[in-house]
Amino acid sequence: MTSLVSNASSLISEPDLRAACETLRGVATRTPLLPCELPGANGGRVLLKPEMLQRGGAFKFRGAYTFLARLSEAERARGVIAPSSGNHAQAVALAAQMFGVKATVVMPTTVTAAKRGGAERLGATIELAGTNTKHRMDRAMELMEAHGYVLVPPYDHPWIIAGQGTTGVEIVEDFPTVDLVLVPVGGGGLSSGVATAIKLLSPSTRVVGVEPSGAPKLTKAREAGEPVTLGSTSSIADGLMAVRIGSLPFAHHQVYMDDVVTVDDGAIREAVRFLIDRTKLVAEPSGAITFAALQTGAVALTKNTVCVLSGGNIEWDGLLELLGHG
Repeated sequence: MTSLVSNASSLISEPDLRAACETLRGVATRTPLLPCELPGANGGRVLLKPEMLQRGGAFKFRGAYTFLARLSEAERARGVIAPSSGNHAQAVALAAQMFGVKATVVMPTTVTAAKRGGAERLGATIELAGTNTKHRMDRAMELMEAHGYVLVPPYDHPWIIAGQGTTGVEIVEDFPTVDLVLVPVGGGGLSSGVATAIKLLSPSTRVVGVEPSGAPKLTKAREAGEPVTLGSTSSIADGLMAVRIGSLPFAHHQVYMDDVVTVDDGAIREAVRFLIDRTKLVAEPSGAITFAALQTGAVALTKNTVCVLSGGNIEWDGLLELLGHG
């Protein structure tokens, strides 16, 4: 397996991010920065990074493709397996299809129809296991050992972090004067990658992670000074319900993340509706959470703010429920 960094426990560097950018050039969608009029902005400028326009409908393709591209042909020939709440599964299925690789994905029994259907359409074999990240990882490890598959981690790996971090590279290249970036926090691959990229390329820019109030794994980890396992999580933001922040992402957070805030489900619903109404972007709850942080005042708007909207994989029934709620 080709190494992206010299030591798997070390933090990724700017060359690692640039290498991932080259790997994804012409393959991943370079999503634009779109202006958004936020009521009460008082001169502050808000731009949206719409990763629902990414291949597979979410940012996850960046990391999945980067990971598979780094494998040797012999490793890819063994097939890959990925535990996922949904978006990582679709991303791995798509990348595997592009490389002509067999993919198996382990999803929760509560997976949404949109996310399961997306992985199936892309040719992945579906396994269902439990309701949390540990259940999925345990089953993935069993299948890996039984069949010799290569595990594609959802977030706790330097190749994944570098791939997701290309989102941050694009933000700085396209908007050099950005002074605040808001990014969703799930297991930590996207948030750690974006924070690292932003701070390496624009050190004065603040980076704030946003997670559901029902799944505050980074908040609790920062309080404890190390990753902790939550007893349970609950949120409409199904992509952000990891019970524990990844160890390698957390190491990056400690160096590069300025702050983390939480937002409740009611605010997330309002953000989903606002984004559809005002910007015509369909964001799943996990993707809309950053905009919710601005709407609620959990994070104060600055002169030049970017919200990363991490994905838009939501089924019709779920979307209609959100739109009609209240």
